Amino acid sequence: MALNGKTAVVTGAAMGIGRSIAELLLQNGAKVVFEIRYSFPNKRLEMNLSFYSAFQKTVETFGGIDILVNNAGIFNEITWEKTIAINLGGCIRGSYLVIEHMNKLTGGRGGVIINVASMAGIGVLSCSPVYTATKHGVVGFTQAFAAASVASGYGIRMNALCPGFVQTDLFSSIKSKLGQFSNLADANQELIEKLGVLTINSVNRNQLPLPIPEMTNHKGKCIVTAKYHTNCLKALQSDLA
Repeated sequence: MALNGKTAVVTGAAMGIGRSIAELLLQNGAKVVFEIRYSFPNKRLEMNLSFYSAFQKTVETFGGIDILVNNAGIFNEITWEKTIAINLGGCIRGSYLVIEHMNKLTGGRGGVIINVASMAGIGVLSCSPVYTATKHGVVGFTQAFAAASVASGYGIRMNALCPGFVQTDLFSSIKSKLGQFSNLADANQELIEKLGVLTINSVNRNQLPLPIPEMTNHKGKCIVTAKYHTNCLKALQSDLA
């Protein structure tokens, strides 16, 4: 699983899944991992500058970018516009900016992009319509971009990681961020008990597709992981009913 000589950029690497992914990449020989932070209220400008400066610095220092992990995300049905901007907008923006450095048609060396979505991207969490919409968007973007890359000859592979409930700060704050859907907190807790809660390390060490540079899937594969995996889709479908 060695990633010796590869250069990685990870968004949202300060904590949770992002930090664990960053540590895993470093342990397997990746040269560098940057964290990209977002600031508001001028979110679009700040997000663009944050991505652009991180990518530019990486390329100037190491000569290119081989791996991008779009991990940064939030859960907040109250400030839903911010949720859309970070969860979906950040994923798209990061991917489009890194094309400039990875695209083989413009002198890049190709690469891999991994988007951290959610089981909410393949099913429905009734307590969080906006969060669900953003993760469906990430999955759809992953599949469409992967197909476009193959058709265009970019040499960029893209896949999505769709974890179930994971013990992170985001998970711990769900109940307080449901907004107008707080009446569904008990139903969501039942779903949590049905699916179980993963540890951060169990998500990345068992499901992150390594060796990343040799990934052969170009079709936007979605890797689903939950503590009780066989119950995942069934539980999500029943949540919709």
